[in-house]
This record gives sequence, structure tokens and C-alpha cells, in this order.
Amino acid sequence: MNTGKVTLVGAGPGDPELLTLKALKAIRAATVLLVDDLVSPEVVAHAAPGARIIHVGKRGGCKSTPQAFIERLMLMAAREGEQVVRLKGGDPFIFGRGGEEVEHLRAAGVTVEIVNGITSGLAAATSLGVPLTHREHAQGVLFVTGHARTEADAPDWKTLASTARQARLTLVIYMGVSSAARIEQDLLAGLPADTPVAIVQRASLPDQRQAVTTLGQLTATIERESLASPSVIVVGDVVRGVAAAAGAVPQVRAA
Repeated sequence: MNTGKVTLVGAGPGDPELLTLKALKAIRAATVLLVDDLVSPEVVAHAAPGARIIHVGKRGGCKSTPQAFIERLMLMAAREGEQVVRLKGGDPFIFGRGGEEVEHLRAAGVTVEIVNGITSGLAAATSLGVPLTHREHAQGVLFVTGHARTEADAPDWKTLASTARQARLTLVIYMGVSSAARIEQDLLAGLPADTPVAIVQRASLPDQRQAVTTLGQLTATIERESLASPSVIVVGDVVRGVAAAAGAVPQVRAA
């Protein structure tokens, strides 16, 4: 058996200029690329002319290629001696199911390498000039998914809100647009309604859209502005500067 290699490559949030040099090298060297739905065509264009490109769409709320099928494709191609790149939006290890794929491939004896990419949560905040941590506003950041397999797996938003307020943390919520009403309701149990919030759709891409609002107006803003997936929601005082400039929140929060 001529065993090849699989590289899980983070394609970043979409802008091809945000690819790392290591990611670019891996894409150009691949003989087979399995490409997620959110990877931009400009990134895929860096593949070698003779490479086989297989689109395995995975997007929250849409019909997706089954994960088990993707893992079988990677395993088969590697066993045929191919240099396989699993090209993922953002970073493979931040809500990219990279951990599952690594476990599956290593259990089958396949060599796996991981190349990190800029995650969309960071790109979304940066696109607004907003830091995720700040000495005066946030001592840390929590990356949380708003899309759970079952209701029982959903994050405990009330606890997260209390923790974020007490520890001065920024909340970065992925795949949360469809659950915005529940998220807003539960976060309000531990955070003030005037907590600044930014929603960024298709961060770093030419058609990026964003809105700055408050936690108490999160759902209403998403509906009014027709914001949809893929979007990132950033909650916390790090948004305060851009929010004040937009007239979305008061500059000084009442105690």
C-alpha cells in the first residue's frame, strides 16, 4: 500500500491574501484537494493545474456532505499515495471538525499535518478595528459555537454571560444567527442590555456586511439588516469604541 499524506489546511476567512505561506505551499503541492463550501475560489485557484479538486460543502443550516464520507475520501486518496489537502475555511481546529478528522486518519495509520489559518472570529473583529482583548476592556476571549447537534449540547448561555461579565471576557459566537433570539434572551440574564455587539457577515470578503448594536437589540438588528450565515457575533466592551462612533451605545455604561 502506497500511503500518502493528508494536510488539514486553514484557508482563513476568505480573503486570499490572508493565507499563510505554509498554507499556500501545501495547496500548491496537493494532488487532491477536498474543499469546504466557505473557501473562496481565489484560494482554490492556487492549486496546481493537474490537481483533482473535490468540493465537499459544509455550511451551517444547509445540506452538507456527510462527515463520514469526507473522512473516507481522505483515507482512500491517502492510501492511493496522493498528497491530500483538506481545505477548510478559517482554522481547522476552531469549529472545523479538524480534531475528528485527525483522530480518524491517525487511527488508520495515515500521516497528518495541520496548517493553521486565521479564524473568522478574529477576522470579523479586525475588520471593524476591534481587538478581542484589551487591557481596559477584556482580559480574555471565549470562542463559542451557536450551532449545536442537539438542544442538550447547546452552550449554557446564562453561565457564559455571568462568566464573561465577572472575568471581563469577549464572547465570539460562530454560527449563531439562526439561534440569535435564544442567545440574546439567555445572555441578558447575565449581561446588561446595553452591552455592545457587532455582527459581521462574510468577514474579509468584498461583500462583507456588518452591523453594530446592543445585546438587547441583537435579534431585531439581524432581522432589520437581513444578516445571514456565515456571520460572527462579537459581544463585549471591546466593541464599545466602534459602537459609540456608530451611535449604537452610550460611551459610558451606567453602573
